[in-house]
Amino acid sequence: MSVALVGTNDNLTIELDEDGYLRHLHYWTPIVAQQLAAQQQLTLNEEHWAVINSIRQFYQQYQRSPTTRVLLKYLAQQLGAEKASSIYVMSLFGDGTPAKTVARIAGLPKPTNCI
Repeated sequence: MSVALVGTNDNLTIELDEDGYLRHLHYWTPIVAQQLAAQQQLTLNEEHWAVINSIRQFYQQYQRSPTTRVLLKYLAQQLGAEKASSIYVMSLFGDGTPAKTVARIAGLPKPTNCI
């Protein structure tokens, strides 16, 4: 599975695993995030980027992708309680497991304990 980066001059194709996560995390860029989001019919705005940047900061600090509960707790610390509910994150990133969806778009591994 792969995603071709539309609108880039590099004709770059990024490999994804069977769940749609980047095989090589170092290939992530904001353009890659936009392409991954587009696969889910999402257009990223400032609110999306705040969550994406927070989860990437969490990963950089702890070397793991957070589960939903941990993600929401971290978002409360970073962005405030009003942006730390699963309803808020799902309103941005769609139905499903918020931590999995955000991690996928943020170019991070699938959170452990997420089915």
